Amino acid sequence: MTEADRKSLIERRTEQPENSVWWSRLSLAQKFSASSLGKFGYELAFIRNENGHSLAVLSCNGGVAVITEDGEINTSPSIRIR
Repeated sequence: MTEADRKSLIERRTEQPENSVWWSRLSLAQKFSASSLGKFGYELAFIRNENGHSLAVLSCNGGVAVITEDGEINTSPSIRIR
């Protein structure tokens, strides 16, 4: 890994999740949980609505995590992403 790659990785992990276009659609509990996952490099990808409930979907290095409306985090979800 080059110095530029390391610097890019560090900068990406310090990026605030509030910069996402999806941020305003999260519940307060989801925002709190998303901020916590952001410290580990996760970025908010999109929000999926299932059965009238929103599910925040975050990604990090090919991995996926989801956050329920109540802020519950699942880093091993059984979710299919197209």
